[in-house]
Amino acid sequence: MSDLRSIGVFDSGIGGLTVVKAVRDLLPNEKIFYLGDTARVPYGGKSATTVQRYSVEMTQMLLGEDVKAIVIACNSASAVALPNLEKTLSVPVIGVILPGAKAAIAATRNRRIGVIGTRATIKSGAYERAIHSLDSKIDISARACPLLVPLIEEGWLNDELSDRVITRYLEPMVRERIDTLVLGCTHYPLLADAIARFLKSNVKLVDSAWNCAAAVQDLLNRQSLRAPAESSGGLEVALTDAPDNFLRVAREALQLEIGEVQLREVMHGAPAL
Repeated sequence: MSDLRSIGVFDSGIGGLTVVKAVRDLLPNEKIFYLGDTARVPYGGKSATTVQRYSVEMTQMLLGEDVKAIVIACNSASAVALPNLEKTLSVPVIGVILPGAKAAIAATRNRRIGVIGTRATIKSGAYERAIHSLDSKIDISARACPLLVPLIEEGWLNDELSDRVITRYLEPMVRERIDTLVLGCTHYPLLADAIARFLKSNVKLVDSAWNCAAAVQDLLNRQSLRAPAESSGGLEVALTDAPDNFLRVAREALQLEIGEVQLREVMHGAPAL
């Protein structure tokens, strides 16, 4: 069996294009409909209730595009909205946290894992729960890094200021002897080179975008939702507000072919979780 419908992907803004890039590389014959909530980005500093409501509205808009599965390419939304969306949506839904947690456990050797993310993701404790549900003996050091997303959106991916901020955030985690670091925000893979420079080869980076793409592949295989092998795939991008400079940054950094960007009005009044 096969399914020609698109995979729906949403994020609070454009950072989730890192997940799209990973899915495109792994599953080039799949069509993707990406929805970025640029009118209300970022989700990371908002309350759990607000992020849940936004996530319901975004998923309802994707269902309106007749998608066959939904990927929450946002750690903040995955942290607080995924459990209820799994119960209420009519199509399978996957987040970025569990795939990242599994990959971190597979990578660590000394059982000391670091997690960096937005305030909402770190405050939720979602990575700790996911990791400890798989291995309760892992030591976890989690830190909110709210300055990283603005630096990435400015395009300062190889910049002295970004290097200094990374050092400030990560030095305490290095002192705690982590050997694995989860990039717990879909923006962060764009800073992976700068983070790796600071950590050198002592710490393994876990990219939530790539691991999420692998989980999407597994989901489509299990549920017989793969597109036919001869399908050429494709990418449509819709945003809830006009794109800013970061769309250019994402295009250049990810080498993604993004055609004409559609603008969509947020569908308010979606049922509460």
